[in-house]
Amino acid sequence: MNYQMVRAGSAALLLGALVLAVTTPAHGQDAATLFKAKCAACHSADGSGSGSMGKQLGVTDLRADAVQKQTDAQLNDSITNGKGKKMPAYKGKLTDDQIKGLVGYIRELAKK
Repeated sequence: MNYQMVRAGSAALLLGALVLAVTTPAHGQDAATLFKAKCAACHSADGSGSGSMGKQLGVTDLRADAVQKQTDAQLNDSITNGKGKKMPAYKGKLTDDQIKGLVGYIRELAKK
């Protein structure tokens, strides 16, 4: 009976780990999904800002040197507190980890 309990417990743990691995997206995928949901309407999916909304608002190309030379703290601040009257603040709407993920994703846009 002890063997059956250990076997059942092991199977349950393995199943739990498998479910967690399948349902938890990778950090990079989270940031990409979040970018598409919160940022792409203005900044375009590629970060260029070349879409109609981006052109209308005059958004900066996130792949440009001017953006990429900013520190992570500066980018974090822009996302957290917004920029000017056009860029909304995401403080309280996104977690610190989500904002950090977006900063990393913005860095990756320049490499594509």
